[in-house]
This record gives sequence, C-alpha cells and structure tokens, in this order.
Amino acid sequence: MKNNMLKKYALLGIIALLLVSVLAGCNSTSKNETVKENDQRPIMIQGPMPIEAEKFAQKLENVKEEKSGDFVFYIGTLDDYPVIVAKTGKGMENTAAATAVAIEKYNPVAIINQGTSGGHDPNLNVFDIVLGKRTTNLGALKTGDKGENEGIDPTTWKPMDLMASEGSAGEDPDAEKARFYEGDKELLTAANAVKDKYSKGKIVEGTIGSADVWNNEVDRIKWFHTKFGTSVEEMEGAAAAQIAKAYDVPFLGIRVLSNNKVNGGQYNPDTATACQEYVYEVVKQYISAKPSE
Repeated sequence: MKNNMLKKYALLGIIALLLVSVLAGCNSTSKNETVKENDQRPIMIQGPMPIEAEKFAQKLENVKEEKSGDFVFYIGTLDDYPVIVAKTGKGMENTAAATAVAIEKYNPVAIINQGTSGGHDPNLNVFDIVLGKRTTNLGALKTGDKGENEGIDPTTWKPMDLMASEGSAGEDPDAEKARFYEGDKELLTAANAVKDKYSKGKIVEGTIGSADVWNNEVDRIKWFHTKFGTSVEEMEGAAAAQIAKAYDVPFLGIRVLSNNKVNGGQYNPDTATACQEYVYEVVKQYISAKPSE
C-alpha cells in the first residue's frame, strides 16, 4: 500500500513538472510574440478627406485597404516599417471614433493628425505649416448667463475643460479653462529635423484649435487667437489628441494653412498635397531615429 502511494505521488510530481514546463514554454512564446508585435507597431497618419489622405497612401508600399464603419485604413510600409493612413472623415465625432477604432485595432506606436487649416495668426501665410506644440478644443465653451431678450455676446463665453471634472463641467469653476494637449516631443523633434526639406513656406510650432465650427468672422478669429493663442483652426485635431491621450499614444498635429482670413490669404487646395509631402519626410525621419530593438 505504501509503495502504491509513493508511486502515485511520484507520478503526480512528474505531471506537475510537465505542466510547469509547458506553461513556461507558452509564456515564453507569448512574450516573444508580444515583443515582436511591439517592435512592429505601426505609425498612424490621419487625414480627414480624400485630398488629405490618399496622396500619402499612394507613397506606401504593399498597400491593402481595410474599412471599419465609414473609416478607411490604408495599410502599408515605408522604409520597411508599417505605416497606416486613416481617412477619418471630417469633424470631431468622426475623428474621435476613427482614432479609438484605430488604436484598438492596430495598436499604433504614434499618431500624426495632418491636413489643411485656416489661419488665425496674421504672420502666417498660405502654405505655411504649423506643428502642434499644443492642440485645443475651441468648441468647448460656456456661454454667459443671460435672460430672454438680453442678447448674445460670444466674446464673454468661457472655455470649458471637459476633462477636468467627473461632475458637471458647466458648474465646476475649476473647469473654466482650456484644455491643451501637448505634442509628443519625439515627433516634434522629427518634424523640426526635416524643416529644411519643405520649400513652399515656413514651418513653426504653435497651437492648433479644433471645433465643429467654420469661422469666417475675422473678429471672432482674432478673439480665438488672443484668448487661446491659436495659430490655425481645423475640425479634427483636438478630438484625435484627446483619444490618443486616453490611450497614452504619442500624438502630433501638423497643419498647413490653406487660407488665412486675417491677412487675406486665399484658399489653395494644393496645400493638402504639400502638407502630405512634408509629413512623409517627418515619418521617414521618425522611423530612422527609432532605436533598434
């Protein structure tokens, strides 16, 4: 009986050792696969409209197209590194959703939101490019407290930080400030490193403002420039920056001036292609500067 028990315990011990070995092997394989996947996490380039995305996608190799809802993703390589171009559609809601889908689906190592914009700074001209050292939501505003027939005064509206309070941001005095999303330092470094390759205008660091509003009132544009320090306005960047921040993905906005109401700069659609050509150089620089794993 005693010998049988010893044999039984010995057999159980062997089985346990085999299980440990198998599990260790599985864990090792999973870890190696994870590292390999992390090494190849793609860079995501976003453009709202076809003219702001498809030219860049044409520069990639081995491209295949995937769709999720209304969003289109062009998946390819640049210098043998995975790059995905996302055609997000216009507006904050489309961009936020497209960014969340892309992060969950593709796990990008970095996101660049690029495209055209309207100028706020009178010192900037059509074809100049703004690197988003900061990006902010110009549509998150709290109006003045006025009764019926007391009129409307947008110059008294206050910025509202929707991320500052889990309660009502409209009732929280600590939320009465603008939220600025900082551009990733490594992406900014890459962008500044290739400025001399862009000859169609100057390249500056500045603040990109976003909202589902198209501002044509010069005084309103000047008000944003003074109150928020905006260099340009568009309709997508802050939404992408907010979602990227939520997932802790490095982010940078890059916007070319397609027009500038405050100094009479007329709209030029060729700016979209010029911006993509510059962003192409930024991505190549970012890839070359990535440390070897």
